[in-house]
Amino acid sequence: MNLTDAWYDKNTRWPLLLQPLEWLYCSLAKSQKRKKLAQQWQPPCPLIVVGNITVGGTGKSPLTIELIDILQRQGYKVGVVSRGYKAKIERFPHQVTVHDETAQVGDEPLMIVKRTQVNLVIDPNRVRACQYLLANNDCDVIISDDGLQHYAMGRDIEICVVDSARGLGNGHCMPVGPLRELPSRLQSVDYIIQNGIKLDGKEPDSKKPDSKKQNNKILPWLNQQGLAPCFNMQLKPLAWQQLNTEQILSFDQFNQLISDNSYQVSAFAGIGNPQRFFNSVEELGIHAKTQSFADHYQYSAADFAQLNDKSVLCMTEKDAVKCENYVPAQSYYLKIAAQLEPDFIQRLCEQLKKVTEQKRA
Repeated sequence: MNLTDAWYDKNTRWPLLLQPLEWLYCSLAKSQKRKKLAQQWQPPCPLIVVGNITVGGTGKSPLTIELIDILQRQGYKVGVVSRGYKAKIERFPHQVTVHDETAQVGDEPLMIVKRTQVNLVIDPNRVRACQYLLANNDCDVIISDDGLQHYAMGRDIEICVVDSARGLGNGHCMPVGPLRELPSRLQSVDYIIQNGIKLDGKEPDSKKPDSKKQNNKILPWLNQQGLAPCFNMQLKPLAWQQLNTEQILSFDQFNQLISDNSYQVSAFAGIGNPQRFFNSVEELGIHAKTQSFADHYQYSAADFAQLNDKSVLCMTEKDAVKCENYVPAQSYYLKIAAQLEPDFIQRLCEQLKKVTEQKRA
């Protein structure tokens, strides 16, 4: 069992051997937070942070994409900033375009730009990214994709996303557990979004493999006084999009394609929680050979060498932006959309309107 798996297994205790390092991590993080808050830059327009307090994927980017769409329909001129994890661009800040390569700008920023055509700037220094975004674009609200712990960047609204299946793991900070900050941080954000809970309040099917690790989830916390308002989010599959073409197949059309041609299906995922994607593929009636890769994995042609003319490859949209030059013809990514509770959308828009009026005043 590796360290990441141990974080989410209630019967595993050996990570506690690393507790002195956890104490050191918490001490340094507290010191850095105090220092950054003392010199925090305040943006001239509203800034919304979409982040988490755990290491790994929780669904921040799909939520960011949905918020971009919601706010644009409200008439806002939205801009986005991101760290650009693993970006190797020669110079920061950099405004991402659809013609960039993931190796230079990172997979999530490029995915967001291709999906929404939003103005997006990457820079490990998010303050500098915000300033560049405002100086070079017509923008009246900023969304920071991640950056909850980037305290040098002032913010008006904080949204913390939690994976409902994995929750807060063992409740410890790194390296004993998956937390970037203590669970008490959930008392100071504006909203908690539980990813993976259906909007009718039901939890994922307990028969699914992902549910085996639902022992230390966030749900018990929600009954405690002082926590931020909590809402559910569900990632809804929309269709299969063929890579390098405009062809979109419904789920029935995709399954018929596989059946008519006796294709063998392989599912690849290089995301924070690959099992979530594999569960979605299974729920769509597809029996696939699965293979997971590290989050933000950079693919090469060798990763697809075992596929042949009778193979169909399924992947996430985040993987698709890194695979266009390597994959076989019959390769598809799953288009998804974040479904949010109407009450959350209403409350967020009302709060944003108030913040906008205060900034203008």
